[in-house]
Amino acid sequence: MADQQFDIVVLGGGSAGYAAAIRAQQLGLSAAIVEKDKLGGTCLHRGCVPTKALLHSAEVVDVAREGAKYGLQATVDGVDIDAVNAYREGIVSSKYKGLQGLLKANKIEIFAGEGRLVDAHTVEVGSDRLTGTHVVLATGSYSRSLPGLEIGGRVITSEHAMQLSEIPQKAIILGGGVIGVEFASVWRSFGVDVTIVEALPHLVPNEEESISKQLERAFKKRKINFSLGVRFESVTQTDDGVTVKLEDGTELTADYLLVAVGRGPVTDGLGFAEAGVTLDRGFVTVNERLETSLSGVYAVGDIVPGLQLAHRGFQQGIFVAEEIAGLKPVVVEDVNIPKITYCDPEVASVGLTEAKAKDQYGDDQVEAYEYNLAGNAKSSIIGTSGTVKAVRVKDGPVVGVHMIGGRVGELIGEAQLIVGWEAYPEDVAPLIHGHPTQHESIGEVMLKLAGKPLHAI
Repeated sequence: MADQQFDIVVLGGGSAGYAAAIRAQQLGLSAAIVEKDKLGGTCLHRGCVPTKALLHSAEVVDVAREGAKYGLQATVDGVDIDAVNAYREGIVSSKYKGLQGLLKANKIEIFAGEGRLVDAHTVEVGSDRLTGTHVVLATGSYSRSLPGLEIGGRVITSEHAMQLSEIPQKAIILGGGVIGVEFASVWRSFGVDVTIVEALPHLVPNEEESISKQLERAFKKRKINFSLGVRFESVTQTDDGVTVKLEDGTELTADYLLVAVGRGPVTDGLGFAEAGVTLDRGFVTVNERLETSLSGVYAVGDIVPGLQLAHRGFQQGIFVAEEIAGLKPVVVEDVNIPKITYCDPEVASVGLTEAKAKDQYGDDQVEAYEYNLAGNAKSSIIGTSGTVKAVRVKDGPVVGVHMIGGRVGELIGEAQLIVGWEAYPEDVAPLIHGHPTQHESIGEVMLKLAGKPLHAI
């Protein structure tokens, strides 16, 4: 068995893992990555990137159908799912090659195979025994199911849904969170009769309630069906379809049931607990510096409780590398990490909802304003409705921004800077936003909260 020594051994080559390795190399530390599948992980191959490629295909179909609205003579003869899949895979392949080149340029050693943590300094992979001054756990997540609900046949996960070589006529989606509403949006654009089943009272239930309600109205307009506040009971399937029974007695039939109830941590069978790493329902317990219960061993990404987002993984990977190097990096709390749901219309947010802000600061210490995109020229040009809402502490900083509408995900950068830097509306109001842009909507909200509205009422 070969024995090799590194400053950092990273178990997992997804967003969080490779970010840690790259930053470590930049800081003069030797780094190795152990990856059993493909570098880039779920985000690149089965999650963020390929699903957004599908969503772009769906957007193009919708725009083509609405060509007459913009004075264009356009028709849609159909959706060639094989060509859509080829486009999606072309994007993934290109980014994968780029990532391989990036890691090679940074002189990071890659070990292919499933790694196992032996102790605080040792990872075994195949016949190799890697010793690290520090070990970073970054093994990612998998598509969860519900107890007693087996995946197989016509009961599928998002990973299976992307690989379908057909477009269903009818589909049921179990779960109205980010994954569920994104696939509902894609399939509806492709002509599928879609029904979402969500046990909580609203779609995207972790968002500002007013945003969730607007998404529900938009989905109704798009003829996307949903059942809210009702739990799944059982499913039966045949070679041709599925029948889903809900706890209220409702029965739904479709070609497929897509299970989109969240993602679980990939930690089982990798030696974590045996080596002394504390787990909580499969997630790795860490302190505020992302160190596990085993000194010198850190955890990043989806296996750490909290938001399961690729950009959170990037940030945590960079953070841990800098922490190990002694740079004392700044912690970014989950509440200040931007979230985007890429359905139509898009949803984007950062910071506290109005309700949570009131819980934290008191009802009489919080102000909020919601600007309607109907007053924004660029939003009218691209044919979207929606709102931008900001929440501030009275005579204090902005603590949350919440948006819904076409392309609002592109506005989240400015929103994050406002919230992350604890800016007051009075700080932002004098800044100039280009016209006509959707960014003006953020400017209008800041002007209003600063007490000098222009187009806001």
